[in-house]
Amino acid sequence: MCKFTTIILLLGTFSIFSVHVSAQNADIDLLRSINSNTATIGYSKFISNTTTEVAFGVPVIMGVAALIEKDDDLLKNAIYIGVSIGVGGVITQAMKYSFNRPRPITQSYPNFIAYEGETGLSFPSGHTSLAFSTATALCLKYPKWYVIVPSALWAGSVGYSRLNLGVHYPSDVLVGALVGAGSAFVTYKINNWFWKKNEKKKLIGLQSYL
Repeated sequence: MCKFTTIILLLGTFSIFSVHVSAQNADIDLLRSINSNTATIGYSKFISNTTTEVAFGVPVIMGVAALIEKDDDLLKNAIYIGVSIGVGGVITQAMKYSFNRPRPITQSYPNFIAYEGETGLSFPSGHTSLAFSTATALCLKYPKWYVIVPSALWAGSVGYSRLNLGVHYPSDVLVGALVGAGSAFVTYKINNWFWKKNEKKKLIGLQSYL
């Protein structure tokens, strides 16, 4: 029985190692393919540089508009989107320091070009997480095609830009997207639960929540 268990463990370890190596090779091959597309470098630089401004600008603009218009629901949505971004950011940074993965340009793989001189850790992609948390939060609060389509295109373009610029692996971008979207979704559920319990209370007017 002990020998049988040992064999199973060895086979399992070998299988996991094989899958890991295969996935790593696919990661590198896909990055090399996208990174070599020089025709979209200018677009990728532009889109990548919009990430922070758009992500933080959306809840701020919504919040200011809500205060001007005295729109309590809009203010609540602005806070929700801001919190979603914050939650995604905290998780992303925690994962970066936990996995401690260097960026592609610091590895010994040939033919990678980093079009942006970024330092720091690679996994997961912070830009992608930020974009997807913003886009997902917007889509959940405003499920209209004219919100979903541009939000999804922008977030997807941010993810592509990080590969095209050579500053992240595909797995960094994929997990960044999952972290961002997941953070927005979980925060959305908590946000709905909170306001359902406090549906008669308002933010504008400073009504007490005690």
